[in-house]
Parts: sequence; structure tokens; C-alpha cells
Amino acid sequence: MQKRKALAVKRLYLSTILALTLLLSTTALAATTMPHFALPSAVDGATIDSNNYQGRALLVNFFATWCPPCRREIPSFIEVQEKYADQGLTIIGISTDQGGSKMVANFIKKMKINYPVAMEDSQTQKNFQIFSGAVPTSFLINKQGIIVKRYDGYIDHDTLEHDVSSIIK
Repeated sequence: MQKRKALAVKRLYLSTILALTLLLSTTALAATTMPHFALPSAVDGATIDSNNYQGRALLVNFFATWCPPCRREIPSFIEVQEKYADQGLTIIGISTDQGGSKMVANFIKKMKINYPVAMEDSQTQKNFQIFSGAVPTSFLINKQGIIVKRYDGYIDHDTLEHDVSSIIK
């Protein structure tokens, strides 16, 4: 009986630690200024510089072409980019793929992505506090350049639409 009680307490303790870790990791960058980045475009190698998007709302999405949840959310990103671009939104994809920009450019064409996609460097992931190449990871940034939400994992369309519309107003 004593062993069972000790095991239950230990499980509760570990569950609490895990829950707090997840909570802190998903809010680590919330309400902070977006880190600057200047990365090569996957399409033409031109620099995609975050400074060029000042005054716009951004959704910065770290993804990989081989990642099923990443691929599943791209159609929503395309739709939301189309709907809110005139209201000041830009989605920027940042590919974490190791296969090179040509492979990513082919993926962009195949998926008909309508927003800029850059090739990542490890420093950008560190600046955004993404560890172990966890994709997809996205950041919603308001027009003042403040990260208002971090998404670890897949973003469903309704959540994306709701959150974007709330910062576009």
C-alpha cells in the first residue's frame, strides 16, 4: 500500500513538472519583440529580411517538407495569406530542410505557396527558441513587432483564422 502511494505521488509530481515545462515552452517568447532575421529565399536566393515587414502582422512558420503536420497546415496558410494580405498580414515560411533550396523551391511550386519562404540557419532557430528542430512551430506577430502567440505543432484553420483576425483589426 505504501509503495502504491509513493508511486502515485511520484507520478503526480512528474506530471506537474511536465505540464509546467510545456506551459513555459509554449509561452517563452510571448509578448517579446520578434527576433530579427535575414535569410535567403528558397526560390531565388534573395534576402528575406524581417526588417522589410515592419508595420505588418506576420505569421512566421518553421517547417520541413518531409513533415506531415507541416504539409497539412500549408493550405490554410495559403488561404489566410490570400484573405488578409491586403489588411497587413504576411506569412513567412522558414524551411528547416537540409536538402537545399532547389528541393524546397520545387515543393513551393508543387504546393502553390503564395508567401515568401526562406532557408533557415541554426541561429534563427536559436533566436526563436526552437530546439531540436521541432516543426512545425509558428509565431504570430502583431503590427508592432511583438510576438503575441507561439504555436508548437499543427495549427488548425479555425484557430489560425481567429487569431489572425484578432490582430489585424
